[in-house]
Amino acid sequence: MTEHLGGAVIPTGFDVPVEPLRRAAHYTGEPGCIAEARAFAAQFLEQLRHEWCAGIDGRTDGELLLVVSELVTNADRHSSGPYILELEGTDAAVTVAVYDSSATLPRRYPKNPERVGRHGLEIVHAVAAQVTVERVPVGKRVCARVELKR
Repeated sequence: MTEHLGGAVIPTGFDVPVEPLRRAAHYTGEPGCIAEARAFAAQFLEQLRHEWCAGIDGRTDGELLLVVSELVTNADRHSSGPYILELEGTDAAVTVAVYDSSATLPRRYPKNPERVGRHGLEIVHAVAAQVTVERVPVGKRVCARVELKR
């Protein structure tokens, strides 16, 4: 509900749009970056719990950290430069995006329990509600949206 006072719109209820929580971190690819990215994501999830009252149970918490680990690890291994981890969340979902300098798009391999390695994108697809990959001017962006339990 809103009131109009002298041409100004004054919010009086819960009709005020709320921006998602957004955080980003830059990593150089030095040893320890993947652990730092997981810690950054864990701190983000804790903040999302408090500010958005997001229902993030232990399983969802683990799934989100797994998605961060897989996407950051891929950027670390397959790009020749720094990468950016970007997190955006509400009480409904968290989007994990990783930007890196490689223009080569990741390849999703068919399921094969006998294959050693190269299961990262397969895991991300299994956990996330949506996964997108796109080229950006300086490389690519891999994005995974994880729905939260309500």
